[in-house]
Amino acid sequence: MKTLYIECNMGAAGDMLMASLYELLEDKQSFLDTMNGLGLPGVHLEAQAAATCGIAGTHMAVTVGGQEETEPAAPGHDHHHDHAHTHDHGHVHEHEHEHEHEHEHEHEHEHEHEHEHEHAHEHHHDHAHHHHHHATPGHIAALIDSLPLPEEVRSHARAVYDAIAQAEAKAHGCPVGDVHYHEVGALDAVADVTGVCYALHLLRPDRVVVSPIHVGSGTVRCAHGVMPVPAPATANLLAGVPTYGGTVLGELCTPTGAALLAHFAASFGPMPLMAAEKVGVGIGTKSFEQANCVRAFLGEAEEGPNGQITELVCNIDDMTPEALAFACSRLLELGALDVYTTPGTMKKGRSGHVLTVLCQPEQEAELARAVLEQTTSNGLRVRRCGKYFLTPSSGQVQTQWGPVGLKLASGYGVTHVKPEFDDVAARAAEHQVPCQRVIEEALRKL
Repeated sequence: MKTLYIECNMGAAGDMLMASLYELLEDKQSFLDTMNGLGLPGVHLEAQAAATCGIAGTHMAVTVGGQEETEPAAPGHDHHHDHAHTHDHGHVHEHEHEHEHEHEHEHEHEHEHEHEHEHAHEHHHDHAHHHHHHATPGHIAALIDSLPLPEEVRSHARAVYDAIAQAEAKAHGCPVGDVHYHEVGALDAVADVTGVCYALHLLRPDRVVVSPIHVGSGTVRCAHGVMPVPAPATANLLAGVPTYGGTVLGELCTPTGAALLAHFAASFGPMPLMAAEKVGVGIGTKSFEQANCVRAFLGEAEEGPNGQITELVCNIDDMTPEALAFACSRLLELGALDVYTTPGTMKKGRSGHVLTVLCQPEQEAELARAVLEQTTSNGLRVRRCGKYFLTPSSGQVQTQWGPVGLKLASGYGVTHVKPEFDDVAARAAEHQVPCQRVIEEALRKL
């Protein structure tokens, strides 16, 4: 199985991920030519040779209007702000622009990082020169849709940006439509997101595995003040993902890096048993005692389970169908991945049901107690299983009746595509056409 393993010992930023994947490509110049020919206003990518702690690699310099948006530390403070590009923490659009958008860390490239943030409150980066134009999630989606890239790449890029917008909205407690990105930072981050999605499209791994992610520590300053690391939006994007902090001060994992990893990773953990044929090194600009890089390993791994799942099973012969149905609904609400029953004949010839609850291994104790609480069973069985699964993602196609979302799943050389039925039904009802026609056109548009 063609496997890509991404090592995030110093977190992840969009440009560093792109640089590590760039090094794995057969035709590197063609990649750069395509990215620089997308028509993103003023955006230019340049792959620069770099090194960190003696390890050679690539720094992907993404410039907007000829500048890499590097912001030096405030005079008199030795903060070593060598990093470039917007962390692109989205913000709520305050009416009348009261906050004047003091985006000290509006630079998504992120890491270059290590903002020695015990002094974060002393930074005063001046972003007034950028005229404070803003981009909403809708603007970003329209921009991505306009890019001359394969639909698969655009679908992944839109899904990554949707996740970022939702995470920012949750962090701010506002509707997704109220999230605004600083325009320069948005262009920079769009280049990162589309670059990573396009590189993965060219590499076509069957499976992406990611190490636990080092998120850093301390604080980071954004439009609204000083926030803890990981920033709230990053923390939202990394929900359910293995992460750790440490002694390194700074925002090692940015929202863009987090969204890309969460979107593409089939699983998180140590490097699987694999014969790596290529290693790509993406380097940040900040120097540390340890190598400031993302490494990507590409090679063949054994075709085996790519995850684990737990089954909780019990026999029930003394609950009414209504009560059992309620118990199943409650278990799903409590976080079970799936709950189902199968009919069976119990002892003494009684009719009954076998209840099966599927859950993540770490949910076992909590959901086992819930099964005992919600049903009449006095005991249950636990089965810990290896799990083969396709990596889920989402996309969208434009039909003659309007947009239709797609559920995508891929891995092991297999790809499944299914239109979102709620979208299909809405388009069919709105235009008075059979839903099957909408499904067929959505699939044709692929």
